[in-house]
Amino acid sequence: GEGGWPYAGGMTAPPRTTSPFTASLDGPRRHTLKWTAHPDDVLPLWVAEMDVTPAPPVVEAVTQAMERGATGYPAAGDDYPRALAAFAAERWGWSFDPSRARLVADVMQGSMHVLDLLTAPGDAVVVTPPVYGPFFAFTEMRGRTLVHAPLDERGRLDPDTLASAFARATVDGRRAALLLCNPHNPTGIAHTRSELEQVAPLARAHGVRVVSDEIHGPLVRPGATYTSWLDVDGGEDGFALLSASKAWNLAGLKAAVAVAGPAAVDELATLPEVVGHGPSALGILAHTVALESGRDWLDEVVAGIDRNHDLLAELVTEHLPDVDLLPVEATYLAWLDFRRTGLGDDPAAALLERGRVALSGGTFFGPGGDGFARLNVATTPELLREGVRRIAGVVAG
Repeated sequence: GEGGWPYAGGMTAPPRTTSPFTASLDGPRRHTLKWTAHPDDVLPLWVAEMDVTPAPPVVEAVTQAMERGATGYPAAGDDYPRALAAFAAERWGWSFDPSRARLVADVMQGSMHVLDLLTAPGDAVVVTPPVYGPFFAFTEMRGRTLVHAPLDERGRLDPDTLASAFARATVDGRRAALLLCNPHNPTGIAHTRSELEQVAPLARAHGVRVVSDEIHGPLVRPGATYTSWLDVDGGEDGFALLSASKAWNLAGLKAAVAVAGPAAVDELATLPEVVGHGPSALGILAHTVALESGRDWLDEVVAGIDRNHDLLAELVTEHLPDVDLLPVEATYLAWLDFRRTGLGDDPAAALLERGRVALSGGTFFGPGGDGFARLNVATTPELLREGVRRIAGVVAG
């Protein structure tokens, strides 16, 4: 029950720290998937959407565009790739020529269009589970064969496992690709340059091309580093898919960028022109402005995410002794191991039914996800505390 929870919200309130997040179970709800998928008594800590108001420069730019009726087809131009290239150079020390980029609707759709350039139906796509669930559905829908190269027990890429998967994927001379999640969702791991440099020669030796989903790149915690696949020695013939959508909470304004490595430019040029019709005019504008003028806002949000990750670690240690939390290096997602709690293969189902708190079930992320659940920390500290209170009540029985 409620024992040991000294205030109505569930836990002892800490000293006030300014949070960029704004949400309340009792206040007006955002009309988005996160807040409408479950009944009103459910606390949503699941889908990758932040409880935050947009960056003011983005709000201003989109509002002005609406006021002048700029709601038609996107104008021609390369503002978004140029803004991304400038941001990458400043933040990550990674420089790329914007002419090596193409606009796509979003990172997942763009990844599939790039896979179409590199593989054919029946060819193999290697994935590293547990990993973002749509990787499985989208590749199978494309008629590709999935080959699993599971992460190791620390949630990191395993070179030997990848080498074996690459060999299976390319048997009989088949073409194959690695669909990489970098940083990794759901584990929150930021693959290091050293780790990626171990993967590159293995991929090259087996003729496996790499398509890297890097949507969480701007959301790396202090002490960790995001390294683009295209900034790694040996990654020259790969592709990276990037977007401002996750870091600036703009998923509802579709736009993303596919970037080719120097040795893959000619292949990207063969991408059908119609692919570029996917992003919206307002999406392109919002993402461009976010990259150019929303950097201070991003810094505040990343700092808030970092504090919330620390808070969650403290709460898990104190109130969930039978739950293990993988250390998080990037993203606003936490990967919780419930296997010692007796909640079964899908603990998120029990937490929803009995605790009225929604997490993402680990089975959604493929092999290695049984007994786990993913929790989104990008909310107010108060709701994070309430979420752990509800989880603890279920675990305690």
